[in-house]
Amino acid sequence: MKSLKNSLLLSLAASGLLLAATAAKADPLSLTITPVFQTGTDGGMLTFDATLTDINPTETVYLNSDITTLSGPLVLDDSPFFNNFPLFLDPGGSFTAELFTVFIPNGTPDGLYTGTFNILGGSPSDFTDVVASANFDVGITPEPTSFVLLLTGLLTGLVMIGLLRYRAMAGRQLAG
Repeated sequence: MKSLKNSLLLSLAASGLLLAATAAKADPLSLTITPVFQTGTDGGMLTFDATLTDINPTETVYLNSDITTLSGPLVLDDSPFFNNFPLFLDPGGSFTAELFTVFIPNGTPDGLYTGTFNILGGSPSDFTDVVASANFDVGITPEPTSFVLLLTGLLTGLVMIGLLRYRAMAGRQLAG
């Protein structure tokens, strides 16, 4: 019975340490990308804005760099982050601006592409920990002109087939 009690106490202590480590690892900044989902076509450029809020109640958080991921052949330009956002946010401070742009190269297959934007920094000005993270999505759709051309071709073909059948039937009625 004593070993069961010791095992239970050890399990509770380990759980407490794990919870404390998880809580200490929470991002000190809140990053909200708007809009989080955009659609575009070949050759297009999409602009993503963001609001960054320091939710750490006691420390200034420095914004030192970023790490981004984006699937597919899409090209992410993070220079708006470096050009627009401040070097740091004070406790409770908030800032909204253009965060990054995404270029869609010609020939990009239609579909959904996912990405992540991570801001690196920390309470000491030289830290490079992840201090904020947000996901975003880009949907690639065919150009509307492609649909119009396809539809026009199909309708023209149907009209031509209808006229040929009409002429064939009219010729048979005159002969017979």
